[in-house]
Amino acid sequence: MELFLLILFYFFIAIVTIQVVYYLFIFGKFSFAKPQESKEKHISISVVVCAKNEEENLKTLIPILAKQNYPNYEIIIIDDASSDDTRYLVEDFQKEIPNLKLVKVENNEAFWGNKKFALTLGIKTASKDYLLLTDADCFPNSENWIKEMASHFTMHKTIVLGYGAYEKEEGLLNKLIRFETLLTATQYFAWAKLGRPYMGVGRNLAYKRDEFFKTNGFINHMKIRSGDDDLFINEASDSENTAICYNPESFTYSVPKQTFKEWFMQKRRHVSTAKHYKAFDRSQLALFYISQLLFFLTPITLLAFQFQWIIVLSLIVFRYLTAWISLGFSAGKLEEKDVMYWYPVLEIILIFTQLNVFFKNMTSKPVTWK
Repeated sequence: MELFLLILFYFFIAIVTIQVVYYLFIFGKFSFAKPQESKEKHISISVVVCAKNEEENLKTLIPILAKQNYPNYEIIIIDDASSDDTRYLVEDFQKEIPNLKLVKVENNEAFWGNKKFALTLGIKTASKDYLLLTDADCFPNSENWIKEMASHFTMHKTIVLGYGAYEKEEGLLNKLIRFETLLTATQYFAWAKLGRPYMGVGRNLAYKRDEFFKTNGFINHMKIRSGDDDLFINEASDSENTAICYNPESFTYSVPKQTFKEWFMQKRRHVSTAKHYKAFDRSQLALFYISQLLFFLTPITLLAFQFQWIIVLSLIVFRYLTAWISLGFSAGKLEEKDVMYWYPVLEIILIFTQLNVFFKNMTSKPVTWK
């Protein structure tokens, strides 16, 4: 028994080391980065929004997009075979907004219900050199959204990853959703700064139109219903062509899910695409989440037998402080500081929710695009 506890003790040290490396030396590349400075660019932008039965949300979104403080842009609304009055609403707005375009997508037997097919048609319609994508249930945080995102394009940086946040509401579920969003953004921003970008979110994502055609669009993963954002970025991005944008004026906000069941289903869709990432990206994500889970499970036995309990408790506190500080700085950048007060509770709930998502996805397929 003594030998087993000794092995477990050293194993726990290794787990804590892995976690500290992630939080300090990987996530820290974003967490401790300097505030960004914007350099105004005058490139042409096509704002692309794919909408399926989003009439009510578009009533709010389109006027916001029309008031953006940017000189050269167009708005493309893709009506993905909606059964509501989405297209008629957009047509009414077109009478007042000259730079608003409508792309009508009919149901296609080969691509029925496939958002990527609808997005492809919209992107092919775009007349500007650069694309800025968001969702119909999102809204920009400011009139400078386009300007901020566009400012990070350069001759070599042809992909810009933005932050898609969720509105702040009362309740534990809202804090959990925003904490998970904060952690995810910290990860993909940090890896992008390290030269290994692996994903972005379609709620706030920009890239040069040429990048879409270089990869033949979504053709390599068209049969996978989800992943029009992260799978595309996983394929198209590299250390040279990807930038990040985290100025608060560049954020977009969405209304979060109102029930745990709805959010759980959303997470199942998101997680289902990760198995299609490049091998390195799958490995680094797996290592982080497995070490995170084992950090909670491993010390239980050690503490139960009071084996080196002072050192074990010290390691637990050290890891918590490291993670809290790293994510705290990230939360400050992304305006999510309030969730960090609940950090230990939210982390435990999230870990075991993700474990449940993993097993659920092994036994059944999640629901995809509307």
